Amino acid sequence: MPDIIHLLSDHIANQIAAGEVIQRPASAVKELMENAIDAGATEIQLVIKDAGKELIQVIDNGKGMSTTDARMSFERHATSKIRDINDLFKIRTMGFRGEALASVAAVAQVEMKTCLHDSEIGTHIIIEGTEVKLQEACATPAGTNIMLKNLFFNVPARRHFLKSNTTEFRHIVDEFTRIALAHPHITFRLWHNGAEQYNLAAGNLKTRIVNLLGTSYEKNLVPAKEQTDLLNIYGFIGKPTAATRTRGMQFFFINNRFIRNAYLHHAVTAAYEGLIEKEAFPFYVLFLEVDPARVDVNVHPTKQEVKFEDDRLMYAYLNAAVKHALARFNIAPSLDFTLNPEVQHLSSIQVPADDAQRTQTQNSYLFNAFSQKGQAHLIEPTDSLKHWKELYAIAQLPATDATLQTEQQPLHAEQPMAAANAGNNVLLVQGTMLLTTIKSGIMLIHIRRAQERIWYERLLEEWNNGTTASQQLLFPVSYELPPQDAPLLTNVLPELARIGFDIAPFGQHTFAVQGVPAALPAGEEKNVLDEVVEQLKNESNDAVGNRADKLLIHMARRLSRNRHAIQQPEGQQALIDELFACTQPEYTPDGKKVFTLLRKEELDGMLG
Repeated sequence: MPDIIHLLSDHIANQIAAGEVIQRPASAVKELMENAIDAGATEIQLVIKDAGKELIQVIDNGKGMSTTDARMSFERHATSKIRDINDLFKIRTMGFRGEALASVAAVAQVEMKTCLHDSEIGTHIIIEGTEVKLQEACATPAGTNIMLKNLFFNVPARRHFLKSNTTEFRHIVDEFTRIALAHPHITFRLWHNGAEQYNLAAGNLKTRIVNLLGTSYEKNLVPAKEQTDLLNIYGFIGKPTAATRTRGMQFFFINNRFIRNAYLHHAVTAAYEGLIEKEAFPFYVLFLEVDPARVDVNVHPTKQEVKFEDDRLMYAYLNAAVKHALARFNIAPSLDFTLNPEVQHLSSIQVPADDAQRTQTQNSYLFNAFSQKGQAHLIEPTDSLKHWKELYAIAQLPATDATLQTEQQPLHAEQPMAAANAGNNVLLVQGTMLLTTIKSGIMLIHIRRAQERIWYERLLEEWNNGTTASQQLLFPVSYELPPQDAPLLTNVLPELARIGFDIAPFGQHTFAVQGVPAALPAGEEKNVLDEVVEQLKNESNDAVGNRADKLLIHMARRLSRNRHAIQQPEGQQALIDELFACTQPEYTPDGKKVFTLLRKEELDGMLG
């Protein structure tokens, strides 16, 4: 048989490598900016056109390259940072893959000008699809100016799968943000389609956070700093008021390299337990300095996932560091020993005791137990404890003729409604569920999910009829978003207006909330908008048609958190009536069960 194994050409090999390294325009931005940082640049400019599909340009004032190095930088596995295998385990630079520029050149039209600081003449190179079109001497400022044009021009399938410009540019801003946070001593500028988006002067970390992520963080930053033999931790965490329901404002850096690590994230969120809601995410920008030999950054092509030599120890140190920071600034929960002012108005304090009350108190068992030596731990052996059962009220469901019937019949919506209306036979269980009798047994209803189904159908009807009521706010609420998320909210303002929100842009990344849905509880507008933005960040291209439905689901979920309405029997009965008036009472809009049935036969079986 003929030989079938052969070597791939450099062109195809580079395109395969590009598939691992350059997944979207943001990937190329990351590689080029990290190269500029490794070159010692103090000023880096990023120019983007058409969300990176047309142009990605990085200009830096780093040390530049010689003519030979400029050409060698586009060869596969060419690097200035690795000499032997041991160097892989003590990497402190950003880029060291050795194939970044080769991969970029395989899927884009690349033009680069570079010059050493002590040289008067630089080098100009043009490469298309790994083929060198031009290499000549040129006059250019010291540093490097590299342009990527028409990304994926020779890989149409890859270009076809790129997302919308809004989404791709958001990913670019994500990479820009991580790099700018990690290097506050470097000046960064970003342009998109000719408009300047950022102009970040060199400074300290706190200034960089505020200038990059928004002024709302200025009063919510808490410094965190711990030094141990294993690692050093420093940076800032947010006060509980800075927590949001959107991911993305959580930044971990290992030796100045951005990483994702769910285990370390849990260490931080665990420190906030009791301070923020379970659905919220705390803000943090934390840097961990550790011996490179103790961490493996080569477990993923993007190097955003790492492995530690001792995960548990890292977890413990990080959790303690965050707790210490919160406690140091009096944010962690503490016992309040001050007297509640309301206590001062109680009659037992305001009205002096008379002689008869004093005598009665002094003769009581409780007074003697604590005033006589050795009595506090004793229980008085009298008949007073014989009636202990009277302290507990056993909740009983009133029996009806319907509950005594044992015949099996199919359950219809009108049957639960009729059974529930046959007297007050509804019991509140654990504050979260309702128990009611039906013809063939009992029904357990999840209160919040029932409210969610009711609100969804109510909102859907209003949406279809265009009758959603909006409540204008006396004082508009300012809603500030990270720069990369602001365009997402702008795109859905018409849909939000249709469900009752009156929102207008107010500055570059800020919005003014002037009206909210009439049924929305006061102060909930930010939580709803956080959830909407989080949904938009994770939606796929084909989800646009379902966007309105998802908005209604989020609104229904937010409105369904009213527990006060079911504290009284009238409210409980009303909930059951409204639930079984819905077109689909058995499931929530996202498919969770609202109620379950326990037939009499099952109950008999439970009791043997």
